[in-house]
Amino acid sequence: MFARADIRPRHRNAGRPPEKSARAYLQWLRGRACLLAPTGECEGKIEACHFDPWGDKGVGTKVSDFAALPMCRRHHEIQTDRLGWPQFQTRYGFEGRAMVTRYWRAWPGRVAWEREHGEVKP
Repeated sequence: MFARADIRPRHRNAGRPPEKSARAYLQWLRGRACLLAPTGECEGKIEACHFDPWGDKGVGTKVSDFAALPMCRRHHEIQTDRLGWPQFQTRYGFEGRAMVTRYWRAWPGRVAWEREHGEVKP
């Protein structure tokens, strides 16, 4: 049978570091049109789709929120479940780093967020 130590609760990971979290930015992104709206293939709600252009993901953690893009449910699913980032960018003809930087710099709350958490250098 199992000893009591064998069925102890799973260890919880530490929360995300504050410099990786920008909830207000994600909310703002969800209010934008899908990055790929011009294709005419969009379906579903807009979601914040995380992209890892600088390799800051880490094991068991999500990439920084400032590296997210607005995508409809359909395109987000194609990216995550079917193609992965390299093939997705090729199929739709865009460069992820440039788009992440463009959206981050367009966010009205960026300057205040960077004053509090440190400047992001995309």
